[in-house]
Amino acid sequence: MNAPFLLARQSLRRADLRNRDERARIEAFIADHPGGTPFHRPAWLEAVARGTGNPAIALIAERDSEIVGYLPFSEVHSPIFGRSLASTGFAVGGGLLLAEGAEADAIFAAAEELALRRSCPSIELRGGVLPSHRSGWTQRSDSHCGFVADLAADDEAQLKAIPRKQRAEVRKSLANELEVEVGVSDRDRAAHYAVYGESVRNLGTPVFPRSLFDAVLDSFGEGADILTVRHRGEPVASVLSLYHRGAVMPYWGGGTAFARPLRANDRMYYELMLHARRRGCSRFDFGRSKTGSGAYHFKRNWGFEPEPLDYACWTAPGAVARDTDPTSSRHSLKVKIWQRLPLAIANRLGPVIARGLG
Repeated sequence: MNAPFLLARQSLRRADLRNRDERARIEAFIADHPGGTPFHRPAWLEAVARGTGNPAIALIAERDSEIVGYLPFSEVHSPIFGRSLASTGFAVGGGLLLAEGAEADAIFAAAEELALRRSCPSIELRGGVLPSHRSGWTQRSDSHCGFVADLAADDEAQLKAIPRKQRAEVRKSLANELEVEVGVSDRDRAAHYAVYGESVRNLGTPVFPRSLFDAVLDSFGEGADILTVRHRGEPVASVLSLYHRGAVMPYWGGGTAFARPLRANDRMYYELMLHARRRGCSRFDFGRSKTGSGAYHFKRNWGFEPEPLDYACWTAPGAVARDTDPTSSRHSLKVKIWQRLPLAIANRLGPVIARGLG
């Protein structure tokens, strides 16, 4: 009689993100996993840690010395918004990646224990495998949507692929006196931060530290760049984009008060589509937007169809759920006050507050 077949046990531990070989194993697992995103990468976790001071942590499940599960976190600290393990911090993606046959429940239990041990009363999962039937967890798919579409074969086809009304705005932008620059130099970074800082102030939210943008650009190398639209030499719209698996992801972008009449934002996204195709990309990932928001409808105007995103949150027993949603009634007065701040003051105070948003 043959001996019974025994499955190897799944072991669980914290990853050593300082170890080059460990990081390489994780990067390979993410690259092979269909759900892997730039925000799972150790490069992202380390950039967030350098740029904001929020520590990087990751849990690894292994079987026969092979990674079968990976859950990355940024440990976000804020005197205003509290403490949280975010998967992942300052990102629109993340969460648990599992190989076929791997077990999720033990990983979620370990994450809860880790959160309590590090005085974090909440966990946020932005995608990935979500917990089911575990106490303290809530799930939702109605808060945000993602927007992804294929890029066209050439410049003219890309323009024709844009719906008629939005295409008219792009054509107007092409007739305006605008220059487009792409790069990662100090000039590009300074222009982007100036534009982005004004843009988010106008929306009523504090700007992230420039050190975060610099750290992401430095960590991702050729996998990130900045596209800036200028009018008579002055930057009026700018976007920092990531490149991942044949997709361009315009991630941090915005425009000044002069961008709207110049249609500079419309020009920016159209030029990014062309630039990305020349770089070899085949898809345009417009990122996430809050369902029903102005950004949500803006992306639909470009012909992108919304896809609901699945998120999950855990709150420790007896703790109050963390709320960093700028559209919630709890923060509405703060948003209005922030919109009225002089730009110099907003840009000075913003990074101190925003590094705790996660």
